[in-house]
Amino acid sequence: MRKGLKWLIPITVLAVLAGTFIVYTGDYYRADDAALAALESGGGVRVDQTDYGYRFDGPSEDAALVFYPGGKVAPEAYAPFLRCLAGMGVDVCLVRMPFRLALFGIESADAVMAQYDYPRWYVGGHSLGGAMAAVYASHHGQALAGVVLCAAYPTRALDKHMTELCIYGSEDGVLNRKRLEEGRACAPEAYYEYVIEGGNHAGFGSYGSQKGDGIARISAEAQQRAAAEFIAGHIAS
Repeated sequence: MRKGLKWLIPITVLAVLAGTFIVYTGDYYRADDAALAALESGGGVRVDQTDYGYRFDGPSEDAALVFYPGGKVAPEAYAPFLRCLAGMGVDVCLVRMPFRLALFGIESADAVMAQYDYPRWYVGGHSLGGAMAAVYASHHGQALAGVVLCAAYPTRALDKHMTELCIYGSEDGVLNRKRLEEGRACAPEAYYEYVIEGGNHAGFGSYGSQKGDGIARISAEAQQRAAAEFIAGHIAS
């Protein structure tokens, strides 16, 4: 084989892989009109666009949540949910992930928490974002008060002093229930699980239906409010 051809084969393979990755990550769930409207300040919640994503600043000066979006979901899709939560007393820092995959931004919470002075920090997220937030929490336990996992579960043991909130919809067709059950073995003593009756996987965001998901029996707005009330009830000051 000629020298030029030896280099051509791996370059071609890399080009194909890069192209496949670009196509894969370019096909994602976009925020709907309601989500984009929720990015405007008002109703006691200030919404700021930041270097890391968005900050939803409500009345809280005590507790804040760093939120990782679900895989291949535009972060803006979570604006209605997180704005609702901020209004209930938990400020939220919504992180924009590389390629919209939290797998590539597990340590993102570091830079976010360095910018603000909250007495209590939580990390969490939806689906893949929640799973990666749990990975972050597993080796930054001393800096965190707990984790908030929406349709997600930990795969590594969490610090005993932490609080874990696990929330998912009864109609979720995406969440791996076996892995969810296994994840309970990683939970701290302060573990609280909430099944939202009629909710599904996509209902935590405002981006429409998701492939493989169950059909929700309640609106996304109702699911998000229920989740926000549960979270605020456990961690808001």
